[in-house]
Amino acid sequence: MTDPISPKPAPDQADDAPTLLAAWKAAQARLKTGRIDSPAIDARLLLEAAAGASRMDILTDPYRIVTADQLGAYEAMVERRLKREPVSRIVGRKGFWKIMLNVTPDVLSPRPDTETLMDVALLAFARNETFEAIDLGTGSGAILLALLSERPAAKGVGTDISTEALAVARENAANLDLNERAAFLRTEWAAGFGDASFDLVLSNPPYIPTDHIATLDPEVRDHDPHLALDGGPDGLQAYRDLAPEVKRILKPLGVFAVEIGFDQGPQVKELFEAAGFTDVKIVKDLADRDRVVTNGPDPRTNPIPQA
Repeated sequence: MTDPISPKPAPDQADDAPTLLAAWKAAQARLKTGRIDSPAIDARLLLEAAAGASRMDILTDPYRIVTADQLGAYEAMVERRLKREPVSRIVGRKGFWKIMLNVTPDVLSPRPDTETLMDVALLAFARNETFEAIDLGTGSGAILLALLSERPAAKGVGTDISTEALAVARENAANLDLNERAAFLRTEWAAGFGDASFDLVLSNPPYIPTDHIATLDPEVRDHDPHLALDGGPDGLQAYRDLAPEVKRILKPLGVFAVEIGFDQGPQVKELFEAAGFTDVKIVKDLADRDRVVTNGPDPRTNPIPQA
């Protein structure tokens, strides 16, 4: 039995009884006036959180009444968004690939650009293939957990130097029922792991040049941890540290893939070649910008096999 659809309020009741639709429209207008990108999407996501509603509720039951407490919470969320706080920070969660993750101020909010790493990994390893992966600088665990959700025979480790970030990653693994196949350890990059230990090495390291951080959008500059953004004076320090370590811990026939800034491809490729890798390539994201350096397959020239 489905819940009854709420009737449209009578004209004389509309002002006294805010509905999902009315609240959504009002918030959209405020966000649009405030020059917030994607005001309709942001207003909907915030309304879902404030009113305990789903996207389907808003579409199929638009005249459901919003309580005074829900409306107050919603308006407070909209105010925070107008101050350029990201939706993911306001609601405390963010979707990545096909999974939903908890996010806190201690971790990067995962972004669609990073899904290019997933494209490479899924093309390199078949669905039922058994392999060991490591995610260096795991943060929320987004990359490793998305990978394990798609590859049920795989196991993996995520490393980070932030104790707080590792707590978020462990919580996400438990929420996704992946904690039996995912471990999270506090260490700097791959310190402590033996040579030739992993079939797949992934990383989204900090790559923003220090002087460029002040120019980033407020959603990133003011709300993402600078430890996860700052790549040193030229943005390449993490890759200098990573390249020899990745070469050391990767098995002879293993695959690595690291995210890069859109203008860093040739420099990062050269660093990994200098570490001893061959057949290193630069993979573009869906916006046709350089996004990943890898010795693995290029998903833009090879289709990802369907399960």
